[in-house]
Amino acid sequence: MSDELASGLRELAQDAETLPAVSGAEIRLRAVRRRRRRFRWTAVTGACAAASLALVVALNLTGGDREDRPSPAASPTAPPSTPSPAAPDATVDLSRRMLTVAGRDLPISSGSVRYPTATGRMTVVTKDSARALSLFAGKYMEKVAWVIGLRAADGTTNFIGTLTSDEKAPGTYDVTTGWIGLRRADAVWLYKKLAPGAVVEIRGATTPTPATDLSPSATEGTVLPGGTGGAATYPDRTVVTPVPSVPTAPSVTAGLP
Repeated sequence: MSDELASGLRELAQDAETLPAVSGAEIRLRAVRRRRRRFRWTAVTGACAAASLALVVALNLTGGDREDRPSPAASPTAPPSTPSPAAPDATVDLSRRMLTVAGRDLPISSGSVRYPTATGRMTVVTKDSARALSLFAGKYMEKVAWVIGLRAADGTTNFIGTLTSDEKAPGTYDVTTGWIGLRRADAVWLYKKLAPGAVVEIRGATTPTPATDLSPSATEGTVLPGGTGGAATYPDRTVVTPVPSVPTAPSVTAGLP
């Protein structure tokens, strides 16, 4: 290239050269801003990629898309819980020979081993000032005062009343045919305390008391704890007299002389 051509090109370039519109400090500031924008964009892009990866892993662990999972309505539900029964108004512990109501313990005498008292929850259905109940293995009928009638859900009935003929029995031994006997003062208090509809729960089992667990074949003069026994000791007691059996005639064989 000739010197004249090179000189002409330099002159042309100098004529076309334009000065920058901004200062050098402004140019450096714009460069810094561009670098910061690139950094933020790189960070946002990396965060989005990490979130996408986490979502894919979560879907794989839970068994696929939401469409593959059963809806909440189709999921099995737990069966409704059965409400527990309300606390009874009174409890009877046959093993301890004790009736508890309103924080007060009342000694009782219940059915013997041969004639046990029925257990379970019962409801007060009747209240009688006097009622005839059997005593001592069904051998006697006694006029009992302040009687509370009980009935279970299956129709079973029982009674709570005054054991006037032997007030040493409550809390010590059992002499009834299943009903619950109390001392007179306790029976009167309980009669006023329990209203129809009250619930009485009977628990436990009768504790054997051989001295008073009489069989139906026991004689009238059997001695009992706390008394001499027999109808003469308890004038309010009616003796149940067994019906004698009729002897059967010997059979006769026809044709004999």
